[in-house]
Amino acid sequence: MSKPTLRTIHGQPSYTLASDRIEASVTRTAGMLGPVTFDLKGQNVNPFSIAPWADETIDASLPPLLHALRGDFFCLPFGGNDTPYRGEEHPPHGETANSNWVSAKSSQKDGVSELRLKMKMKTRPGQVEKIIRLVDGHDAVYQRHTVTGMTGPMSPGHHAMLKLPEVEGCGKISTSRFKYAQVLPFPFEDATIGGYHALRPDAKFTKLSKVPLHTGGNTDVSTYPARKGYDDLVMMVSDDKLPFAWTAVTFQKERVVYFALKDPRVLRNTILWMSNSGRHYHPWNGRHHSVLGIEDVTAYYHIGLAESVKKNPLSEKGYPTHLRLKKNTPFNVNYIIGMTTLPAGFDQVTSITAAGPNKIILTAQNKKTTTANIDLSHLA
Repeated sequence: MSKPTLRTIHGQPSYTLASDRIEASVTRTAGMLGPVTFDLKGQNVNPFSIAPWADETIDASLPPLLHALRGDFFCLPFGGNDTPYRGEEHPPHGETANSNWVSAKSSQKDGVSELRLKMKMKTRPGQVEKIIRLVDGHDAVYQRHTVTGMTGPMSPGHHAMLKLPEVEGCGKISTSRFKYAQVLPFPFEDATIGGYHALRPDAKFTKLSKVPLHTGGNTDVSTYPARKGYDDLVMMVSDDKLPFAWTAVTFQKERVVYFALKDPRVLRNTILWMSNSGRHYHPWNGRHHSVLGIEDVTAYYHIGLAESVKKNPLSEKGYPTHLRLKKNTPFNVNYIIGMTTLPAGFDQVTSITAAGPNKIILTAQNKKTTTANIDLSHLA
């Protein structure tokens, strides 16, 4: 292991690592993964969003996560955390999404590039180690966050943000089987401060293609970008009987697909945050658009730890919204994101299945297939 160097990327001191197919950057502040560039048969694709104010000076009173906002980041606890939990006042999405990651070490050996970072938690004593790994020949970024020395209920999450092309409906969103799905129970945005939402609060749905609108009728949230001028949020409870759960975004014209893989017993829910110019207050100012948040969490929406621990409508239905950490038992949150190319005519992912120890098969609605080199044992 050696000490990696920092260089400023879009306003943030960042570490970098690379394989023969992927180059990734990780910010020191908040540990945000992005930008990430995938070499897809000669086509370089960076799927992640970087906040349009990344190279600007914004209000210093805003949390560090908004200054660094990009890519994918680990939240502990996930959510706004406006309400203290038993005296714990966590920042939005937790210290892991706001403080500096230290003790940086990197290595590159036998086709494996790895970055290790650590953070000592202050609000609730403990430590989190971040490991990001790239493997030559693989189509994935492997992430592991190990929590040690921490006791009590917690709501972890990953918060990835994709920047889609400026073409309405160019991305087709699909997920593995889910048990329950609902729009955020209360209005996501407040028009009195310049925020606007399109979906009907608290609406239940069984498929992404038919979700109730606030003004009546339904809309298809599986097609994005859509509903320009609005920000919305929905959540699906993943089926914990599956060996792994997934979310995919298919770009048929570009012939590429993005996917995220998780253990649904660790990260039980998937939140889709559709941010399409619905926020007109600082620093968003109506310019955060065509961004899709894929947030894999065990939490009660994006509200916070206190609301995720106490009884809520989801937990009363038997769907856990927090987990319990034990001081002497390390807890791992493993996550895989990846991209691969598509054959002509591949329309929308309907299944992702294992095909041996280092490969998955993605199957389309029209039965076309593609593969990606992925080590699913990382989720174990």
